[in-house]
Amino acid sequence: MTFETEDRAALRDSVRTLLAKHSDSAAVRRAITTGSGYDDELWTMLVEQVGVAALAVPEEYDGVGASWVEAHVVLEELGRTLTPSPFLGSAVLAAQTVLLSGDADAAARLLPGIAAGEVVAVCWASATGWQRPGVSAEGNVLTGTAHYVLGGDIASTLLVLAADGDTVGLFEVDPETDGVLRRRVPTMDPTRSLAKVSFSAVTGRRLSSSDDLVDRLRASAAIALSAEQVGAAQAVLDLTVDYAKNRKQFGRAIGSFQALKHRMADMYALVETARSMSYAAALSQDPQDAYAAKIYCSEAFQQVASEAVQLHGGIAITWEHDAQLFFKRAHGSAQLFGQPREYLSAISA
Repeated sequence: MTFETEDRAALRDSVRTLLAKHSDSAAVRRAITTGSGYDDELWTMLVEQVGVAALAVPEEYDGVGASWVEAHVVLEELGRTLTPSPFLGSAVLAAQTVLLSGDADAAARLLPGIAAGEVVAVCWASATGWQRPGVSAEGNVLTGTAHYVLGGDIASTLLVLAADGDTVGLFEVDPETDGVLRRRVPTMDPTRSLAKVSFSAVTGRRLSSSDDLVDRLRASAAIALSAEQVGAAQAVLDLTVDYAKNRKQFGRAIGSFQALKHRMADMYALVETARSMSYAAALSQDPQDAYAAKIYCSEAFQQVASEAVQLHGGIAITWEHDAQLFFKRAHGSAQLFGQPREYLSAISA
């Protein structure tokens, strides 16, 4: 199966053109200082002009009904510009949570809003990561704290994965309910807002869920994240190559030095291999491919970003230069949804 079809190329061009106009480096830096952590006007344009939030939503719920691969295209482009947006947390992760639950009533109630750009957040991880939920359930009463929640501080609806005995239950919670406390937390990567959401004896609405919901959601999250990582890795490679062409040392562009050519060639090989693994996972939807993409794309992006800092020299670690933003995104995204080493056992099993 071919990844880059004519329709997907057109979608990529539409998103890239819009981001080129409204999400350059200066715009990204302005967006991360806003109350929402992203540019509301840009998000509205992406939703209304391109329909990004509706891509993964079936037509019966006011969505486009496109395949998972179309969402992958958008994620790759958002990664290229480090654009802060609710796309990953709401339009992908929350939408997939509802769809994978198999709860038709929840789908009819929540998916049209997600497709229209509303922010829905998935509360999942504990303080130690995504291996076990941070919230526990006793009946329909939720207690505990979910960490690293994408969009948790601004979401209009919370979807809570809670430990329920030996299983994991899924609950819908209105964030305005008494006993819910949420706040944005400081992050290493300023382009990615994360929140901590606490529940103190909060009664949630129990949704249907299958025994393999968490495993399937983990695979979907890994594929989505790998798309972002590939886009960002390509962007920081391009940034480095352009710099090497223009920066002169000893009267020559540093890109003409053989040793630096070899290092940039290695960066290119990492990016292209990561792209192949991410695309393969998006097309197959196989958990093994998803976990392999999570591991390889995380490590490749970190290595490419580190090389970019080295090849730029001291300027790369200044706030004014974008290399440091890509470096922070690389290391922050490697931890999201679990560290790469946590997926190794799943692949080797």
